[in-house]
Amino acid sequence: MIRSFIRWLRGYVRLCIAGYSPERFLNMCCYHQLYIWGLEPTGNGYEMYMSISDFRKLKPLVRKTHTRVILAGRYGFPFFLARYRKRKLFFAGLFVCAVLLWGYSLFIWDIHFEGNERYPDTTLAEFLESEGVAPAMLRSRVDCPGIVKAIRKEYNDIVWVSASIDGSRLKIQIKENEDTFPEEEEGNPANEETSAEEDASAASGSEEEKPVDLIAAADGVITEIVTRSGVPQVHVGDTVKKGDILVLGRVEVVNDSQEVVGYQYHRSDADVFADTQMEYTDTLSLTYQEKVYDGKKRYQPFIRLADWTVSVGSIKNKYEYSETFSEETQVRLGENFYLPFSYGLKTAKSYSFEKKTYTEEEARQLLSLDFNRFCEDLEEKGIQIRENSVKIHLYENSATASGTLYLNERITEEADTEILTVERKETDESVGTDD
Repeated sequence: MIRSFIRWLRGYVRLCIAGYSPERFLNMCCYHQLYIWGLEPTGNGYEMYMSISDFRKLKPLVRKTHTRVILAGRYGFPFFLARYRKRKLFFAGLFVCAVLLWGYSLFIWDIHFEGNERYPDTTLAEFLESEGVAPAMLRSRVDCPGIVKAIRKEYNDIVWVSASIDGSRLKIQIKENEDTFPEEEEGNPANEETSAEEDASAASGSEEEKPVDLIAAADGVITEIVTRSGVPQVHVGDTVKKGDILVLGRVEVVNDSQEVVGYQYHRSDADVFADTQMEYTDTLSLTYQEKVYDGKKRYQPFIRLADWTVSVGSIKNKYEYSETFSEETQVRLGENFYLPFSYGLKTAKSYSFEKKTYTEEEARQLLSLDFNRFCEDLEEKGIQIRENSVKIHLYENSATASGTLYLNERITEEADTEILTVERKETDESVGTDD
């Protein structure tokens, strides 16, 4: 590839050799170290390629070997310049194009993410934009180590980040912690670290910490209680109502006579689980509207330059009901040299509505599917389903799934601790009467 480009840059010719002894001519070329390639026999002679500089040395060899050399073709940049030497605007355009490409190479035009599954590209791109990293920024202003630190600091469950520049593309590779899940925030090392910092702050007697009670978020029967800070007010087996205090953030201070002389205030911290009940209802109409596509389509090609878009035609309000989607491709040179140009096509597909009715079996399946998804969402939140009495009832125009779910869940929520003051009793020190 490189050798062919150098040949084209220097220029070369295609020759036809004929005469009394073309083989002797080829031997003389070899003896004088004249480089030839593409040698092929043709009738009574040969065809071959030779550089311009070596072609100029052939005259003595031709005279000595009594051969005829016919110039069959000219190729390369020198002949290109000679052919278009009068077209100044063409060469001016080439120069401007080269300058523009050089200018475009100074900017970042595309940000590519790899390895992210939990966080979509749009979320990461918005975060980088808030940090001042976005397409159309100068490559010299891209701080790859700073980008890595910012992403690691913002997203605790991203354990490894790499940022590099390839051409006009900023490439960011991410490795997420596969052992953590969104619902298990307590298992996140970053959260544990934060909790440790909060505990340390509480131990140092920080005045900014606000005393908090833990109250019941729902009615239920206590099944488990683990207290880390505060005074528990309930025991396993107790029935509580919503709003009852479970763990008190106020600790009494008593003297030797067991009299309350003051209070200490803390931020309550405990895990309190209880058996609770939840009513479930889901109603489905047996009649529904189904989309029927009629095959009609309209297209709108467009070209985008940075934030400016130029389109041909319009697809807006062309059909009563339609779906619109678009495909867009960014222009690039090579693998990683992206340009601020993109082109694409918007398509509108026409459809109409057709009234249909679910069968009893279809209605049962849909309601069952929704109920299973609802149960999965509860389990993802750490709520255990002990039992359920949900049943499906079919009516003339609708179907309903209803019943009671018997759950075991964490029912604590925070509430401000009531601040109490202790009234001090002053002793009577008056003296008796005189004799």
